[in-house]
Amino acid sequence: MNTASRKPSTMSGAFDQLAVAWLTMFIIGSDLFVVSPLLPLIAADYTVASASAGLSVTVFAVTYALSAPVLGHIADRVGRRQVLIYCLCAFGAANVLTALSVNFTWLLATRFVAGAAAAGVSPSIYALAGSSGPSKRRATRLAVVVSGLLMSLSFGTPLGLLTAASFDWPLVFSALGVLSLALAWANSRVWRNIPTAKGIAGSADRLAATAVAEGLAPTVLWSTALYAMYTYLGEGLSALSYSSEEIAKVILFYGCGAILGTLVGGRMADRIGAGRTTAIGLAGLGSCLLLLLLALHLGLLVDLAFGLASLSAQLFFPAQQLKLANCFPARRATMLAWNNSALFLGISLGSLIGGEAVSLGGFDIDLMIAAAGAFVGWIANQDGRRRRAEVRIAPPHQPLGAAAS
Repeated sequence: MNTASRKPSTMSGAFDQLAVAWLTMFIIGSDLFVVSPLLPLIAADYTVASASAGLSVTVFAVTYALSAPVLGHIADRVGRRQVLIYCLCAFGAANVLTALSVNFTWLLATRFVAGAAAAGVSPSIYALAGSSGPSKRRATRLAVVVSGLLMSLSFGTPLGLLTAASFDWPLVFSALGVLSLALAWANSRVWRNIPTAKGIAGSADRLAATAVAEGLAPTVLWSTALYAMYTYLGEGLSALSYSSEEIAKVILFYGCGAILGTLVGGRMADRIGAGRTTAIGLAGLGSCLLLLLLALHLGLLVDLAFGLASLSAQLFFPAQQLKLANCFPARRATMLAWNNSALFLGISLGSLIGGEAVSLGGFDIDLMIAAAGAFVGWIANQDGRRRRAEVRIAPPHQPLGAAAS
């Protein structure tokens, strides 16, 4: 009787955790993605140039990338739940202050705080969601949480834009702030029985430096390849005389593929292993980018080709998170934070490399370079798997030359 009543309670608790985690990442993603379409309204209100208004996006992104490893390390030392709650409160307060900004300098300052706070939320919630579930469903749980971030691009951003058009842009940030504060309370409830992380030995951190770089290299190469293509998707299709409606349709297929790929990738990682799934995702991305190049030249099934490329690409991310969490179990939040920074580094590199490729040879060259980057990522991923396998089978405390003798 007790066992039967305990099982539904456990299932209910797992559902609550995933629901709150999903909503939290949906709010974080909505804040991240909604600013770009609001830039004309912000620039008009503060009488600044559009390029200057764009600094609000840059400040948020750069602060996020630089703060994530620090806050992830703190979360592993003092507790992921505590850092998550404090950062969500700071994130909510920063958004409310963004809505109340009296000048553009004040707005940049609040976006700086929002970016730093968001950097503490994402890795903490990924670490909590991944570590609190059964070992055979960790990647699936991570994929569900990541899907909240992707759904914010498809639904949160348009909703924010409609709200700003109907009322005014400060209301968008006020709503995000209030919802963030409510989610801080919700997260404090659903994660209250999660054990606090223990301190980490400094010597272990130093020994892991090379492994950390090896582990993050596939993320950088993957995001570089993906965003070299995605950043210039609109420009490439416009050059082929696609209308705005046709481009919007392509982006819809792309977004649906991303959500499906994330969920499938999580399930695959739990079933066949994180290493195999990351390899499939990287090889699939490279192959689908070349297939997309062929579809564009033939003018056939372009929508489906973009959707397939997005689906293949997103198989990688939840599996990569699980792989890092498994390799560094005592430093999950730290490694997932570094993984987020690696993602942002790749986005920046992809935008830069893609821009150069498009200016020199058009979207075709961009796709070929992006595909090459994905295949290099596959090689780096395979090399990392081989090295980890060698470490696992090597006898402990045995000199390198002993096996040969």
